[in-house]
Amino acid sequence: MTANPADRNPFALRPRDAWVALQALLANPEETEHVFTIVRALSGKTLLRGYNRFTATPTGRRILAEERNLLTVLSDREALGRLPEGSLGRHYLDFVESEQLSADGLVDASAREQLPLHPGLARYAERLRDMHDLWHVTCGYGRDVSGEACLLAFTVAQTRNPGLALIVVAGTAKIARESGDRRIFRAAWAAFRAGRRAAWLPAADWERLLGQPLDAVRAELGVGEPEVYPALRGRLATA
Repeated sequence: MTANPADRNPFALRPRDAWVALQALLANPEETEHVFTIVRALSGKTLLRGYNRFTATPTGRRILAEERNLLTVLSDREALGRLPEGSLGRHYLDFVESEQLSADGLVDASAREQLPLHPGLARYAERLRDMHDLWHVTCGYGRDVSGEACLLAFTVAQTRNPGLALIVVAGTAKIARESGDRRIFRAAWAAFRAGRRAAWLPAADWERLLGQPLDAVRAELGVGEPEVYPALRGRLATA
């Protein structure tokens, strides 16, 4: 019998669940719900530590006090379309439209891993989930298999999540094996180092940054042009 999510300890480690989900994810990378299973199964108190760091910042406290919902902002395409040309918001809009994405695309994928969390912690977790595609645009990583691997490596450096680290290691190994191109390892390592150098993106004021020029956003957050990845973009694939 499957345990009711409400009865789970949200910080308990579930390595068996992570292993099963990893095999399913490697078999079909499009089934992103497995990512959330792996992340939650191996996170332990990683999310809680991130939340404590978030609430230690003035921006984090303001976001929680204002009960902001980043998903609502990113779902308003009319408002995004009115932002200045060249702004992060316009680049984000172009990205989701060209990739045929929706801002709530990850909500359904994460639904199976909804666990009982303190309201503030839940809001932080949802915000972290909802900014994923903003990181794609800001960091310059596409949605091709190499770009996703690099963005996850960048995210590992930012969040120190063991589940994401496992996905990066297993995913890059699969890409290298099936493509025959080992440069993916250097690209992912470069992305990880970029994540170490950058500002802490979970506490960024994304609502304000959406209206700023993309170059200015990257400068403010300490995000430079990707290394190694541009030479691989769209060229590597897995079976």
